[in-house]
Order: sequence, then structure tokens, then C-alpha cells
Amino acid sequence: MSDLTYADVSARLQQRWPEHKIEPTLDRVQRLVELLGDPQKSYPVVHLTGTNGKTSTARMIDTLLREAGLRTGRFTSPHLESVRERITLDGEPISEERFTQAYAEIAPYLDVVDAEQEHPLSFFEAMTAMAFAVFADAPVDVAVIEVGLGGTWDSTNVADGTVSVITPVAVDHAHILGADPVTIARDKAGIIKPGGTTVMSQQSLEVFEVLLTKASEVGSQVAREGIEFGITSRSLAVGGQVISIKGLGGEYEEIFVPLHGEYQAHNAATAVAAVEALLGAGPEHEDRVTTELLQAGFAQVTSPGRMEVVRTSPTIIVDAAHNPHGAEATAATVSEAFAFQPLIGVLGCMKDKDVYGLLEAYEPIMETVVCTRNSFVERSMPAEELGELAIEVFGEDRVLVRPHLIDAIDDAIRLAEENAIAMGTGGVLITGSVITAGEARTLLVRKPKQADR
Repeated sequence: MSDLTYADVSARLQQRWPEHKIEPTLDRVQRLVELLGDPQKSYPVVHLTGTNGKTSTARMIDTLLREAGLRTGRFTSPHLESVRERITLDGEPISEERFTQAYAEIAPYLDVVDAEQEHPLSFFEAMTAMAFAVFADAPVDVAVIEVGLGGTWDSTNVADGTVSVITPVAVDHAHILGADPVTIARDKAGIIKPGGTTVMSQQSLEVFEVLLTKASEVGSQVAREGIEFGITSRSLAVGGQVISIKGLGGEYEEIFVPLHGEYQAHNAATAVAAVEALLGAGPEHEDRVTTELLQAGFAQVTSPGRMEVVRTSPTIIVDAAHNPHGAEATAATVSEAFAFQPLIGVLGCMKDKDVYGLLEAYEPIMETVVCTRNSFVERSMPAEELGELAIEVFGEDRVLVRPHLIDAIDDAIRLAEENAIAMGTGGVLITGSVITAGEARTLLVRKPKQADR
């Protein structure tokens, strides 16, 4: 397969069963990694699940571990612009050449498993195995692995997390995972493994009960936000916020996090606890995680597509929130960190989401919403249909429909500039799905050239 191109590989992967279709079994991916020599067992794993905050928290953990001198691999999903973003070494996406090589190396085994099983391997199962193999080949000192969907039956769950991280659990993918947080938590609890440590972000009492029960059953140590660790202070700062954290091994004061939103402060606390759990916390390990390390590490943290300012004059923000819980956090963050007069929304959503709930979350902060559609035609809601729902929430006078994203962005910028209140500044928030955020980012972000891994 030496003559394969990156485009060939991308096309072959996309022809596989899509990642939003789930069959509750690990048989296929278990067989695949077995044929590959179980690469996921060759390094410690920090395994993350939850409804919101997984990718940001994974990026924070990755950055802090690199600051501590470790070589890291990170597997996250979905991607914003390039599928290579999902597999990173030392914080950088692997190169097109390495991506193509990795696929060629596992392709014969994909064929074997496809022939053996009732259903062929999915896109996400193949990507998971590629990531595990790349990390073993690097080799990495630690892998930070984000589940794709759920936990118990997610293909990443063939790895046993030394540290399992569960970010806030809310309702998303209800048709697959369940209609309430407790049911969803039971599935996500599947990543909690014997002998490890489970780091839990703040949860409802009912969700905590589910997670604690599973941890007790398998003999996992537990660290809970609000009890064993948490935020002790938080203040706004130019370009982000300054926080102090009570960790598992000590107090860490005055840490600048260059990200907006209270939820990112909580993600940061969870990331610190996860790093402490992996490296060791307590008096005997006091030199492993220090305030200086955290200050240096967090100063480098980025979270593309999460409350990311991509343009100024007017300010344009892209955000990947795609469920009501995430949208409420985004709306609160915009209100706290910016003083837009007016804020114009550009919304492009997936039709299998709680779109009405998204609209309700944004109605109080958006003067006008421009309804559009991203390029994922199979799953995205048509702009006209989204507009009809938006009219129910916003009223007809506050809704525009522009089927093409570039037109929606142009109109939103025009409205933000024309309607800016005297001495005020208009802003644009582009949101509704990861795909919409990624496509807007492609249109708006001027990228410096840099070497890939």
C-alpha cells in the first residue's frame, strides 16, 4: 500500500460505518488490537468521558504532562478541520505522511477483522486502532484518550485507564445513551477500571451515586470535584481568567488560564487532579506537580473551537457547543467575558440534537440569530427548518435564514456593525455543532505554516 495518498486513506476511512452509528459491542475492535499486539497496553492511559468538556480537559492534561517532561499522545474527537487533529504527538497533529503510513500498517488487519465479523469495522474503530498503534510506535510515555461516545461500548474502552476522568454528565445523544443523566452515567461509568483512580468533575448527586457505586465495585480510588479537589478562587483577566486550585496534593495559587468561562476553570481543576493522580500526589511526590509547573503549563493551553476569538472588529467567536448544557455554559461565558451590543448569532445544528433547547439557551443573549447549515448534509438540520424553530423561540423579527454558512457569517458581521449601540461593540457568535465551528474556523482563521509530527 506504499502508493496510497493521504486523500486515498481519508476516503477509505470515510467509506466505513460512520461514527455516529453505534453497535454495543467491543468484539471487533478487541479483535483488531489483539492482532496488532495490543498496543494500548504499552503505555499508561488517561481515559476521559463525560458529556461536555472532554476535549478541553484532554488538551489541558496533555499540555501539563508535556510541561512535566513526558512525551504524550492524544486521541480526541470529533475534529474541527482535519482528521489528523484526532491523533497528536507532543501536542501536534501527526503529518499526512505518518497518517497514511499508520493506515497502511493496520490495513491488512482491518481486512481480516472485516472478514471475520458480522459487520465491518467502523470509521471510529479504525481511527482508535490507528491512534493506539501510532502511540506505541512513537513511543509515548502516556496517552490521553477521549471516548467517542458513551463509555462502556466505546471502542477506546479496550484500553484500561490508569486514570479515568469523567467530566460533567448531562443529556446528549439521548437516542443512543438514554434520556436522563443517570442512565447516561451508567454507560459512561464503564471506563472506570480496577486498580485505577477515577477523577470526577462536579456532578449531580444522582450521577455521583452511579459513578461511586461503579468505582466501589471495581476497586477504583476516587477524587471528586468539590470534595477532594476544586476551585478555591477565580477572577477575570485580560484574555482569560486567574484561578487558584485545591489539588489532591496541595494548594496551587494564582494560575492564569488563557480561556474564557467558569466551565473552563472547572475543566482546569479536573485536569490538575488527573495529572496529580497519574504522577502522584502527597508529601512524598510534592516535587512532581508544583504551582510553577501548572503556571507554565496552563499558559500554553489552547482549546480551538471552544469560545475561540477568531477575528476582531467586530469580534467573532466560534464555539462547538451542541447541546443545551453546553449552550448554557457558552451563553453564560459570553455574558461574563464580553459586553457585546448587540450579539448576533450564527447557528448551524445537527437534526438529532435538542435544537429547541439550544435556541432557548441562546435567546436571552442574541439580538438576532442567523440560521444556516453546515456541509454534513446527512445529519445537519436544513436552515429553513432551523429557522422555523428559531421563530418559535426568538420571534420572526429576530430570525434570518441563510442556507450557506459564508452568507450567514457575512450577514451576521453586517448586523453586528450596523446595529452597534453608541460607544458599544457588536459581536458574532458562530455555534450549534462541532462541524459548524470547524467550517467557520476554516473560513475565518489565517493559519501560520508549521511542521507536523
